[in-house]
Amino acid sequence: MRNILVIGIGAGDPDHLTLQAVKAVERADVFFVLDKGQEKADLVELRHEILARHAGDRPYRLVAARDPERDRSAPTPGYAPAVDDWRRRRADICEGLIRDELGDGECGAFLVWGDPALYDSTIAILDDILARGAVSFAYEVVPGVSSVSALAARHRTGLNQVGRPVRITTGRRLTEEGFPEDADDVVVMLDAHQGYLGLREEDLHIYWGAYVGTPDEILVAGPLAEVADRIAQARSEARARKGWIMDTYLLRRRR
Repeated sequence: MRNILVIGIGAGDPDHLTLQAVKAVERADVFFVLDKGQEKADLVELRHEILARHAGDRPYRLVAARDPERDRSAPTPGYAPAVDDWRRRRADICEGLIRDELGDGECGAFLVWGDPALYDSTIAILDDILARGAVSFAYEVVPGVSSVSALAARHRTGLNQVGRPVRITTGRRLTEEGFPEDADDVVVMLDAHQGYLGLREEDLHIYWGAYVGTPDEILVAGPLAEVADRIAQARSEARARKGWIMDTYLLRRRR
């Protein structure tokens, strides 16, 4: 039986790896990497650094494949079908990697940014591959430090207030629906639309971070009306400099 490990590797700092994740890295014979191209080559380099630190001197194989492009411009009615199509194509690639590169009795691993349970497709893709029935394997999930928990730690704040819930959503939903009336604390991920810019009239405080846990980390916090433009400028400059950006933020209703 083939075995697969889905290992959360944290938000960008190699020190985010938990002891459980380190032990999982030590077990794997093959590491699968979906390469997002030259623009995001530093993401692959971080995986190399993690393996150099924790895989030890034993022999292992690193197998890379190009990650399929996803249509991020699809309007809301077409967004879910666009994601489904991207996941299907990604599953085709991963199925081929497992079938062709992982022998019976071997252990393969996917090193997943942040935590595999939060806005990541790897678990769903593996379930899809198993449902197809062409390749069989067992898999385990190792949790990781998410960008959400890393953001809160870097800003030295909690994600929720006493006795109150916290909501995690996407920039697309925030842009379309606005700040939820029944929430005091909202974490926003995947915000290519910069939905916070449309909420400057709300009495909100923002804790924003980009590339959290990496040497390129940028942090801004303050009343949204006062810092929204500064965040937008820092985000634009960082994206132009690196060619991509990963940012997360917490919006807190001020009472």
